[in-house]
Amino acid sequence: MLRAVRSVAEAIADILGRVGPVPRTETVRLEWAAGRILACDVHSDVDLPPFEKSAMDGYAVRSADFAAGPRALVPIGESKAGEPWRGPVGPGECVAIYTGAELPSDCDAVVMVEKSREEGAHDGVPAAKAARVFLDDAPSRGQHVCHRGEDLKDGELVLRAGKRLTPIDLSVLSAVGCEPVPVRARPRLALLTTGDELVAPNVKPGPGQIREGNTFYLAARARAAGADVVNLGVVPDDEAILERVFRDALVTCDAVLTTGGVSMGKYDLVGAVFERLAVENVFHKVAIKPGKPLWFGTKGRVPVFALPGNPVSCLIGFEVFVRAALAKMEGADPVEWTERRRLGRWRGQPTRDNPRQQNLPVRVVQAPDGLDDLVPLDWTSSADIVELTRADALAVVEPGAIARPGDLLPYRPLS
Repeated sequence: MLRAVRSVAEAIADILGRVGPVPRTETVRLEWAAGRILACDVHSDVDLPPFEKSAMDGYAVRSADFAAGPRALVPIGESKAGEPWRGPVGPGECVAIYTGAELPSDCDAVVMVEKSREEGAHDGVPAAKAARVFLDDAPSRGQHVCHRGEDLKDGELVLRAGKRLTPIDLSVLSAVGCEPVPVRARPRLALLTTGDELVAPNVKPGPGQIREGNTFYLAARARAAGADVVNLGVVPDDEAILERVFRDALVTCDAVLTTGGVSMGKYDLVGAVFERLAVENVFHKVAIKPGKPLWFGTKGRVPVFALPGNPVSCLIGFEVFVRAALAKMEGADPVEWTERRRLGRWRGQPTRDNPRQQNLPVRVVQAPDGLDDLVPLDWTSSADIVELTRADALAVVEPGAIARPGDLLPYRPLS
């Protein structure tokens, strides 16, 4: 018994309400952690900076020496990164210092080299061996000094669990000694397509045959969304074979994604076979165009997505419904995918009223006024994948609405 047609919002809510993070974690080397989901909170094991540090090239000084204003001092040495000055610095003395170097313990300020005149100086570099250096500044305590722990305290929370790690996060994790990095395991996704008419890309199609391409698109997008893909390829429209393949996928993978075989024809067998394997039919059909005959169910913790076989319907089904679910299964906030819609200005002819949400392939062109113009493509049908290669996004027209030239519409980026 098929369930009632869902609105797009209801279908997304149904899906996200029934999926959760994969209950596994793993560790990866820091250099490979970008894009992964952090599995636990990370705290610092050091103060950052770990010492009083110079923010400039110049001279480390005692601010008390400048009570009467700018003056000349005697440089007695230098402090550079990795080789700090450890000796005392008395009244009337200074130490040449370089950006990132530790401040001598007797000093509390830095005068930048641009405000110095010294014997033996050249090319703006402080000379530690000059007899005297005149500092045209009267620094206050702490001037041009990065204080110990001002960026991060030992034990302080650095990054929270659930964050998708960016390249700059890797620098932070390195600074606090988080190597290797604990991350959420990626969901293992079984991917296949059904159809007796489908042949491999390297096979010349015979009468009534076409080359299969959906799984290549879906595999690439699923990997980008955080899944480890097990591509099972093409399965014929045979109930016994489908049952065997589906049963194995439900046991060995965290999610199952199929295309084809979900409409109302004699050989649309996918939904019935899944139900025979005790997969709960949550819904079949969504009020979206193209892509209405989408089947979704669950067996325990394993969600099953059965998308239509038409290439554009398949693309839209993945972008609108599957991508956010995979993000949640990886441990990320699904909002990063469900809230990606932006606004653009419709540059096509008026659309027709439709009871389903329309998703129209468009090119996004930035107009001189800074707005994004949505230029519709000459798109023939939900099987026209060739024209879709020119699309940047899907313009969204809600049920019952008509988009007219100049109207602002939400759109879903395809990147």
